[in-house]
Amino acid sequence: MQTLQSLEHHFLIAMPNLANSWFDKALIYIVEDNEYGTMGLVVNYPHQLDVSQLLEHFDLPIPPEADYLHDVVMMGGPVDMEHGFILHQPEGDWEKSLPLPDNLGMTVSEDFLKALSEQQAPDAFLVCLGFAGWEKGQLNDEIQANNWLTIPYNASLLFDVPAEKKWETAIHTLGISPEFLSMDAGHD
Repeated sequence: MQTLQSLEHHFLIAMPNLANSWFDKALIYIVEDNEYGTMGLVVNYPHQLDVSQLLEHFDLPIPPEADYLHDVVMMGGPVDMEHGFILHQPEGDWEKSLPLPDNLGMTVSEDFLKALSEQQAPDAFLVCLGFAGWEKGQLNDEIQANNWLTIPYNASLLFDVPAEKKWETAIHTLGISPEFLSMDAGHD
C-alpha cells in the first residue's frame, strides 16, 4: 500500500460525488493530518453570522470604522459547531494559537476577538464555527474513492477570493473546468 504524505497546509476540493452531502462544493483547509487523524476547516460555507454579530455575542465593543464588521463567519464543518477557529496571517501572538506554515496561524482564544473589537487584529483572517474531522486513514480512503482533490495552500485563495467563488477558483488552479469533473476514479 502506498503511504501518502501529510495533507497539512493543503486544500481539499470536494468532487461532484459529494453533491448530496454536507460537503457539497466544499473547500477545506487542512490544519492537521497526522497519525491521530485529520482536522480541517471549510472555508467557503457562509454562516448567517457576521463579525459584528460575533463581537456582539461576546459582549465586545463594535468598532464603528472597522471594514471587516460585515465579513461573514464560515461554517467550518459539521463537528463542534459552537466553537470558533480563526485562521489568520500573520501568525501573531495569541493565547491559544497553533502556528502553521507560511506565517499562518489558527487561534481559538477570545483574545483574538477582543483584538478585533479594538481594531488590533491582523489584516487577513477568517472566522469559522465548527470543523471537519476524519479518523486515521479515513481521508485517505475518501481520496482513493475520488471524493476529494488536493491542492497546495494559497493565501490569496483563503483570504482574497469571495466564499461563493472559492470552490470553482480552486478547481481552476488545477487547469480543470468544473463541468468536466467526473465521479469516476482515475485508477483500476
